[in-house]
Amino acid sequence: MPEATEPEQAVAESAESAESAESAESAESAAVVVADEVLLSAVDLARRALLEVTAPETVGSVVGHLVEGEHVLTLLFASDLRGYPGWHWSVTLSRFDDNAEPTVLETELMPGETALLAPDWVPWSERLADYRAAQEAIAAEGGEADDEHDDEHDDDEHDELDDDVDDDEFDGIDIDALGAVEDADPADDDDADDDESDEDDGSDESDDDDESDEDDGSDESDDDDESDEDADSEAGADSGDQSAERSDD
Repeated sequence: MPEATEPEQAVAESAESAESAESAESAESAAVVVADEVLLSAVDLARRALLEVTAPETVGSVVGHLVEGEHVLTLLFASDLRGYPGWHWSVTLSRFDDNAEPTVLETELMPGETALLAPDWVPWSERLADYRAAQEAIAAEGGEADDEHDDEHDDDEHDELDDDVDDDEFDGIDIDALGAVEDADPADDDDADDDESDEDDGSDESDDDDESDEDDGSDESDDDDESDEDADSEAGADSGDQSAERSDD
């Protein structure tokens, strides 16, 4: 890098000196500016200015001041105005020089550090844009929540299927395999059907024998009754013949 020439060094030094001089002047001016004692004592003038815009009962005592510049000062009065807690009245005073009388520049009601303020005005276009952005964000979050719910539902169904498969095997026994073996052996079913048919045949034969025995008994009883009636009729006939023979004798 080439070394700077003497003229360039001189220009740089002059610029630095100018900047340092300006900063020194600003520091001196800031240090020199103090509250104007005449303006500080012009409380009655400031209060009369406030009474032109508000009622006397809304103006309290002096609570402070602000130095705005040389011969410019703002007096702060407590605000007793209902509905404005933390606010204060301000009266800005000024004079041209040390020999001039103070004058009132402006009066206003200003919020303090603890004042309750309304939010800054936002145009409707910006409010609508913010509202739409918020709605889109909510919709996106809802969609992600639905996707997560669907994934959890699928996982639950998969777990249920796994539980069903595990339930088929109980203590090392495959239930499905046992069912397949039972279905594959029809001989047991045939034997059971034969046993049922034999039992039905035996019950039918027993019923037939009982009915035949009852029929035989009823037939024999009828025959006995008929033979008894024949014997009685024959005995009656014999006794009639004997009576007739006796009468002939």
